[in-house]
Amino acid sequence: MLIVIDPIARRTDGESVRIARDVLCAGSPDARLCLLEQPREQELARVLAHRAGAGRPVVVVGDDRAVARAVRVLHRRGELAGRALGVVPVGPPRSVLVARGLGVPCDAVRASRTVLNGTARSLDLLEDDSGGVVLDSLGIPSGPPERPAGSGAAGEPRLLWWRRGERAARAGRAGRAAGVPHPLLRVEADDALLADGVRPVEQVSVSADAGLARVVVRHQGEGAVVTAHAKEVRVSGPEPGPGFCYRADAVEFGPARSRVWHVRPDALRLTLPATPLPPTTTIPAPRSGTP
Repeated sequence: MLIVIDPIARRTDGESVRIARDVLCAGSPDARLCLLEQPREQELARVLAHRAGAGRPVVVVGDDRAVARAVRVLHRRGELAGRALGVVPVGPPRSVLVARGLGVPCDAVRASRTVLNGTARSLDLLEDDSGGVVLDSLGIPSGPPERPAGSGAAGEPRLLWWRRGERAARAGRAGRAAGVPHPLLRVEADDALLADGVRPVEQVSVSADAGLARVVVRHQGEGAVVTAHAKEVRVSGPEPGPGFCYRADAVEFGPARSRVWHVRPDALRLTLPATPLPPTTTIPAPRSGTP
């Protein structure tokens, strides 16, 4: 296997990085170790081109952003389905929510042992019309995901909703009072029109769900929620206008005038525990130090 250690993980929680390195190298003596200097896709692409043999599993030690970079690079190389991807989440609790939601243990020892002894399971991805991919889910407008405990573990829905929480809701009400409008988005799920671009939209979420895209549109106002499953999801902003921003796999994108997403079934092989994690799984607090 090729173990890729993200530089932010080394600065944030060096002890967990050392634990992951020791457990993985002890369990796989022929493992190759790579310590990235910069959290950039270009550097990761060079590493994969020169050090990852055909079909060799790739293990990312880092937070959700590091995992998202690896997924995008492997997608561009056409190697997502051909390589098993392992993840050892390292970082503050809110920086590893995507990994946790997918069922990856957030303890360095358990995650490393999962990489060595777990099962590679095929997951669906969302692919957009610009060639980007979404491992977990996306939310419009951009905002941090908040998951119920245990959501997204193996055998459960990977996305229930992108909620802003009480503080953000209060901020949204304050923004409306100050004259900041909700975006006017047109949302189409196959032939169904979920938002017409006239009525303000409070939030949109899209995720891959059993070979289809699951779309949830919340209009401004209580109870105004529309849900649909579709092969294609199209979101467009008003013209003229600045476009819309969205958040996918803990990364901000946009502004974009329009985006189209399709589901790619079984596009990624992610190594997960043979037995799904219990709903009460917690994220350990980060520790300081460098490896």
